[in-house]
Amino acid sequence: MKTEVLIIGGGPAGIVTALSAKRNYPEKRVVIVRREGRVVIPCGIPYIFGTLKSVEKNLISDEILINNDVKIIIDEIEDVNLEKKEAISKNHGNIKFEKLVFATGSIPVKPPIEGIDRKNVFYVRKDPAYLKELLKKVDKSKDIAIIGGGFIGVEFADELRKIGKKVSIIEMLPHVLYTSFDDGFCEMAEEELKKNRVHVYTNAKVVEIKEDSVILDSGNKIKSDLTLISTGAKPNTKLAEKIGLKVSKNGIVVDEYMRTSHPDIFAVGDCAEKRDFFTREEKPVMLASVAAAEARIAGANLYKIKAFKQFRGTLGIFATKVGDIALGAAGLIERQAKREGFEYVVGRSETTDKHPGTLPETKKIYVKLLFTKQGGFFLGAQIAGGNTVGEIINLMGFAIESGYTAARYATLQIGTHPLLTPAPTAPATLKAAEDALRKIYS
Repeated sequence: MKTEVLIIGGGPAGIVTALSAKRNYPEKRVVIVRREGRVVIPCGIPYIFGTLKSVEKNLISDEILINNDVKIIIDEIEDVNLEKKEAISKNHGNIKFEKLVFATGSIPVKPPIEGIDRKNVFYVRKDPAYLKELLKKVDKSKDIAIIGGGFIGVEFADELRKIGKKVSIIEMLPHVLYTSFDDGFCEMAEEELKKNRVHVYTNAKVVEIKEDSVILDSGNKIKSDLTLISTGAKPNTKLAEKIGLKVSKNGIVVDEYMRTSHPDIFAVGDCAEKRDFFTREEKPVMLASVAAAEARIAGANLYKIKAFKQFRGTLGIFATKVGDIALGAAGLIERQAKREGFEYVVGRSETTDKHPGTLPETKKIYVKLLFTKQGGFFLGAQIAGGNTVGEIINLMGFAIESGYTAARYATLQIGTHPLLTPAPTAPATLKAAEDALRKIYS
């Protein structure tokens, strides 16, 4: 078999790469090889178990690929002959290619815990069949322990409590969501979890998993007939390493255009190395939104530099919802800025997301912005409030990536409406920028 563009992996990174390649090079044949018959929406996995109650409702349709003349092969690539530019598949023989894209994703981290291989222990895997089995186990379980208090662990806890499960979440760090938010925002998430009867254990480590419980390093025994491991993931670079591509501990090494150490091979998504937007240091961030951005760049530049938009680094724009509180972060949090040695100022504001605040379903909104002390350049943003947080944090990401200063941001023209936004006299993020400006010029 022969194709021009071969993509290994059919998740969001693989899909967007294929579509970008067809958009920029419509004459080229594009083939995706993936192991799964169907592909799950990664960020939607926790909602399978509460809100959706179905794996099928969280699957990506192949229609968009088929309609764009992208060929899908359900198989596994076992090796690649770089000299001949051939991929060796398990069941479909050799596939010749001109350009090869690794979109092999990530695999769950298996922590060294006694009892980790018990039948009542599950991971967060992007495999529909595996998730269906987990859904059956969840339905039969009463007490569930979640090891890991990052986004996925917190979202799973919030979903499982909705269906009446007794949930405990165990996190080694001082707070849940600790690597993504400063303490005050983490505490909001914890308070919301506890309000909804989720047991939260922080600064805690699981040392053993039993059939009916998990044992903490403190000696505490937490009842659990199902344990979910959500301690993070690592790049799936096994094949890339096998064929001799340059790989670091954080993924396949790529340049600004997602090109690997081989001129005709690209890597995108979780399997590709990430570098911080500000420091260019390696940054282990795995988000579908980042994968999609990388995929658009790779697809556009497979044969020539069509899109001269260098991928400057991973900014890290996060959003989640816990109970009734939405949380968003973009760029650096204060803890990170301090660790990296930035001289910064903090701007804060607190208001309501509608005006007047007496309107039904009005939520408080809390904003924390970071700017450099010299020049007032945007470093980061954190927001908590209602559902509008998801879009507001995207605006913050745009401002950071575009090099906005506090002065420029504070004078932006905005639109407002009583049912949709804070009052024009007190726009949440602009007020926080004004607060930072006072400190910059003081």
